[in-house]
Amino acid sequence: MPLSNVDIVRAAFDAYLAQDRDAANQLFAEDLVFTSPQDDHIDRTAYFERCFPTAGRLHSQELLDVVDGDGDGVFILYEYELKTGDRHRNTEYITVRDGQIVEIQVFFGGRVRQT
Repeated sequence: MPLSNVDIVRAAFDAYLAQDRDAANQLFAEDLVFTSPQDDHIDRTAYFERCFPTAGRLHSQELLDVVDGDGDGVFILYEYELKTGDRHRNTEYITVRDGQIVEIQVFFGGRVRQT
């Protein structure tokens, strides 16, 4: 049975945290497009050079909400703590087609205030 879009997105986050490039290669399409406030429509090669290796700066990351959208889209809200102690929260809209991620749009949410 094929994985759901939500399962594929969760697996991609797991591969990122584990820095498992082999697993990530299976999950991300060759024509991947990645956009964030720091990267404007970069391709798969640039994503794996710039973005994928950044997991080492994290102390932890928690997926707070993963919602299957209409059609191919998945919304995800996550919170992460940097090794500096700063906490941040982001949202992503990820498009999955034919079992692979074809587009990632990241929306930075900024720092989470400690209570």
